[in-house]
Amino acid sequence: MEAKGIYRYVPSFSGAYGTGWKAMADNFLRLLLVVLVLAVVASPMAGTNAKYNFEPGDFGNFPFEMEDFFRFGAMGLAAAFLGLIALLYVFLLRPVFKYGAKMMFVQAARQITPEFDMLISGFRKNYLNIVLANLLLTALIGIGLVFLIVPGIILACRLAFTPYLVMDRGLDPIQAAEESWRLTRGHGWTIFLMGLVAFFIYIAGLICFAVGVFVSDMWIKSSYATLYHSVLIEKGLWQVESVPVANTATPSAEAEATDDAPATEA
Repeated sequence: MEAKGIYRYVPSFSGAYGTGWKAMADNFLRLLLVVLVLAVVASPMAGTNAKYNFEPGDFGNFPFEMEDFFRFGAMGLAAAFLGLIALLYVFLLRPVFKYGAKMMFVQAARQITPEFDMLISGFRKNYLNIVLANLLLTALIGIGLVFLIVPGIILACRLAFTPYLVMDRGLDPIQAAEESWRLTRGHGWTIFLMGLVAFFIYIAGLICFAVGVFVSDMWIKSSYATLYHSVLIEKGLWQVESVPVANTATPSAEAEATDDAPATEA
């Protein structure tokens, strides 16, 4: 693999965004393709916001005739069927691509070339853990936001590493949530601040048209993946290979050293 420079893994706001930018730049085209795939995967859900407008005349002929009951009944069944399909898509298919993409950004943060096969690897292995972990996070964070906004934000920050742990270490949903809670101890404010700044990064991306949004998304995802990897290193759960020190001696200096060296008899 071609050397891409030295990455500094510091579990801090500046460390995550700084190294995250470098990881994004070193794997720009691959990560751009990842966010494009995620956009395509999310696009079918745009149709679930369709609205059905009824005219006043639709309800003017009361009592309804039998054909009206069949017409409204068919529309209701079609809406229920589409709603069921959308629900299955959101909870059974989309999380696999989303979790696989997170692992690709982790690979980039580790200076490993992201593998596109990771996007669909969840369908072959770890599928149940991915689906259940996504369902658990949705329920916990959703309940926290409904009752009080602050608990939902705290849960979102402390459980932010759950998807990475499911994909990276193969943990089940409960183990991943517990491990995420442990790993993020002392880093909750960093994750919150990164999320707050991410909002303005997305706004800046919107100002730069659609291309800017994709770059913003890449940078944010790369930064969170970098923070996760940095915390693993901090906790001693990942060993970083030592970087050899390059020989900075100039050729002329090496020649002089050779001339000055004492000769040895054969």
